[in-house]
Amino acid sequence: MVGDVMLDRYWFGSVDRISPEAPVPVLAVTREESRAGGAANVAHNLLALGAQSNLLSVVGDDEAGREIDNIIASYGAATTLIVDSSIKTIVKLRMVAQNQQLLRADFDEKPSEEVLSQCLDDYRNALQSTDVVILSDYGKGGLTHVTQMIKAARDHDIPVIIDPKGSDYSRYRGATLITPNMKEFETVAGSCESEADFANKAHQLRQELDLDYLLVTRSEKGMSLFGEDGSQIDSPATALEVYDVSGAGDTVISLMALATVAGFAEQDKLTLANTVAGIVVGKLGTAVASIDEVIAKLEEQ
Repeated sequence: MVGDVMLDRYWFGSVDRISPEAPVPVLAVTREESRAGGAANVAHNLLALGAQSNLLSVVGDDEAGREIDNIIASYGAATTLIVDSSIKTIVKLRMVAQNQQLLRADFDEKPSEEVLSQCLDDYRNALQSTDVVILSDYGKGGLTHVTQMIKAARDHDIPVIIDPKGSDYSRYRGATLITPNMKEFETVAGSCESEADFANKAHQLRQELDLDYLLVTRSEKGMSLFGEDGSQIDSPATALEVYDVSGAGDTVISLMALATVAGFAEQDKLTLANTVAGIVVGKLGTAVASIDEVIAKLEEQ
């Protein structure tokens, strides 16, 4: 598991008045909470689903980086967090009132090239004891060497599952599976005028990138999985109530990685992915779906 880690900070409170200084609400903070987000949330999801996880990432030499380390340690994940003293740890601060997000403030800095080269060396060493690689790209610089990472894993016949970011998907060429949402997909492939247009663009993108599979998450339309044989499998969404979609992609990519290693059939992968997504979007903030919750949800269905 490689990617950008970040500290998700939440300030919870109530809004009862407008500021006299500017026409903005005043949040009376009553509770603060911190969670390990980004690739750390993927590691947490893997553990919650019963798998082992080895996380490789970069943090700054600061309080936020140490807090992420402590949170991940409480999950029980094996972790290599390389400290880059030239940067500050990525922090996302969300202000929430009555379960509604009022504002998000981001603090971002990209790791140095020297530290990223060390990450690449550590990654290659870790492949010796790896069943599947998850590359979680948040566009923060942690996956600068993603092309080399894909090649190294595939040279060892290790599946590579990627949560992509940005408009240049050529850097993900040769991966086993990438999992863009519909907005991300259309940014790369172009706007889809119909279901047939969507399918054509998806098959074309999968072929251009030499992917085994392409999974597009489509919000209320569920998910669609496109395969090498020209196949398309659709699965409807299962969530009854959606409180917060943040982190849902982390849960989906974790499930798809585990299902790939376990050799599940494509339809079963999609059913499980939709199940875990339906669980986490019903929770506020960065969250996970435990194996017990998945079993209970499947029994309901």
